[in-house]
Amino acid sequence: MSQGEQTSETAPFFSDDSEAEEQGGSAAQRPPPEEESPSGVSKVRALLTVFILCYINLLNYMDRFTVAGVLPDIEQYFGIDDGKSGLLQTVFICSYMFLAPVFGYLGDRYNRKLIMSVGISFWALVTLASSYTPKEHFWVLLLTRGLVGVGEASYSTIAPTIIADLYVKEKRTYMLSIFYFAIPVGSGLGYIVGSQVGNLAKDWHWALRVTPGLGLIAVLLLLFVVKEPERGAIEARPEHHMHRTSWLEDLHALSKNYSFVLSTFGFTAVAFVTGSLALWAPTFLFRAAVFNGERAPCVEGNCAASDSLIFGAITVVTGLLGVTSGVLISRQLRTRTPRADPLVCATGLLLSAPFLYLAIVCAQASTNATYAFIFLGETFLSMNWAIVADMLLYVVVPTRRSTAEALQIVISHLLGDAGSPYMIGVVSDSLRKTDSFLWQFRSLQLSLLLCSFVAVIGGGFFLATALFIERDRQRAENHASTEDEPIVVPKSGRSTRVPVSSVLI
Repeated sequence: MSQGEQTSETAPFFSDDSEAEEQGGSAAQRPPPEEESPSGVSKVRALLTVFILCYINLLNYMDRFTVAGVLPDIEQYFGIDDGKSGLLQTVFICSYMFLAPVFGYLGDRYNRKLIMSVGISFWALVTLASSYTPKEHFWVLLLTRGLVGVGEASYSTIAPTIIADLYVKEKRTYMLSIFYFAIPVGSGLGYIVGSQVGNLAKDWHWALRVTPGLGLIAVLLLLFVVKEPERGAIEARPEHHMHRTSWLEDLHALSKNYSFVLSTFGFTAVAFVTGSLALWAPTFLFRAAVFNGERAPCVEGNCAASDSLIFGAITVVTGLLGVTSGVLISRQLRTRTPRADPLVCATGLLLSAPFLYLAIVCAQASTNATYAFIFLGETFLSMNWAIVADMLLYVVVPTRRSTAEALQIVISHLLGDAGSPYMIGVVSDSLRKTDSFLWQFRSLQLSLLLCSFVAVIGGGFFLATALFIERDRQRAENHASTEDEPIVVPKSGRSTRVPVSSVLI
């Protein structure tokens, strides 16, 4: 719907003929103006904005999984067990999770570009500082990894809402798919860059010194290229015409949005599985190779460089395949059913579960078979990244989207990957009977089997989402946020628009 069209909820209240003649005459005399996006951002700059946001998202996930790529080296350097290793991911996710609502609140009300710029600058500096952690102070590394979550919280809650204010419908889905390509690709690059830089420098600390410099470049691009779009204008609902509600009212409205709630729980299962695999997969593959006699035990460092490289490459490829196939399949199914998005997400999770189970079980017999099953499992698991984000944006009104993003981050991480890496490590330690190579492998193998069962539960939540998605989408599209505002009669007698329901009352 263009901005000039009247919605079914509005009607002219006062009008006069002179105004109509004035408008008609001026329209006939003036040449048609150049086409300008309602968001206030040109098409070229909007496209550049998406690519810059994608670049920053890629850096965020690179940094997040650089630690996983050199985890065996960190364990050896600090002399820590699996439980403490899992804390590295947990403290980061907890910080990220609890700060997300703060930035979600700010992102719905203040300049999003400036908020992201400050957050990313802080993230780059803290990441650089973490690379100088002394051997005797493991707690310093935990603290700095927790502070890294501040920068990521300021970005992840806000960036998708900027894309939502630049594009609508199919274009929005396409642009979000580009944005979410950065998650698996960035994660894979984190393993690759972390392990290979550490291997070349013969020191894992250098793995943490790559992303800070790239992050400062991202801040410059944000400040000088990205332009803040007007909230909701692209959907013919500019923010200065939209009635804002309080934060508590936003939370109350979101709690009644069943599509949002159920898809968030489904995405929580995705976060649990990906968080567990992200931290532990390279270490598990290394221990499997040692158990099978394919690799020598870790003695001097740079232990799992080759395993991290292979797993990183698999993550990049499966991410590209999964996100692309998920978006394409969803687009085709939308012509047949409005429930296509949650059904594709459910199918992806339910198909990933058996392949992840086989990958973990077959590791004791064949490392190559494990890589093959991980490839299939991660491909299906990646199908939902862009779709889940798109579902949130079209079932939530523009003035609540940053809050909804933040709430989804809190729930999915609180019940998902905030605790899953630590939980897997603790279960592994508790199952280990001796410190032999056999039980180092076996205990981690048994604890990772939890991922397959959680994936099945997540598929069930997405199936439940399909029951409500059509209703909630229509409710968001037809939302009239100004319907309770009083009628204001203009002094000049010129025409204005008010809700029809208000006129009837």
